[in-house]
Amino acid sequence: MGAGRLTYAVTLLIALSVGATGCRTEPEPGPQPTGSAESGVVARVGDGDSLTLADGRKLRLLQIDAPELRTDCYGHAAHRELIALAGPGTEVRLAADPRLDTSDRYGRPLRYVFAGSRNVNVELVRRGAASPYFFRNDRGLYASALLDAVEGARSRRAGYWGACPGAKLNTGLGSLTGRA
Repeated sequence: MGAGRLTYAVTLLIALSVGATGCRTEPEPGPQPTGSAESGVVARVGDGDSLTLADGRKLRLLQIDAPELRTDCYGHAAHRELIALAGPGTEVRLAADPRLDTSDRYGRPLRYVFAGSRNVNVELVRRGAASPYFFRNDRGLYASALLDAVEGARSRRAGYWGACPGAKLNTGLGSLTGRA
């Protein structure tokens, strides 16, 4: 086999291996947020759906709800999942959704969080660590991706869908997992 064909074969093998393992380098599919994106470095993970940035900003992940840390089934595990995806020291991009509120009732900015090309909000739902939460039934840019992710997590019994016998899906109330 000539050097050119060998290089081609090795490149093809690597490409197939990366595809088979599910590693992704391209951005999340679906709509991309518009407007100016903010950025920051995570200083602290509060629970399964809130972060504090190094500059002191506290924010809540948009369109998802994770179990409460101390009272809900899977609360501590959801916290660990967010740490794994966007723990302290992680550089993140933040994006508001022009269709939705920009802050919650506590004044925290509501944002989609991206670590690299990964949409952390969608990934938490995919892992079964959070559920889609559509406040006032308003659906944002990633509503379809969030719904697809929760259906996949439920069918695989991922995260709290397998760990919490009382888990229920209600996109108007958020994560319903039962007591810890």
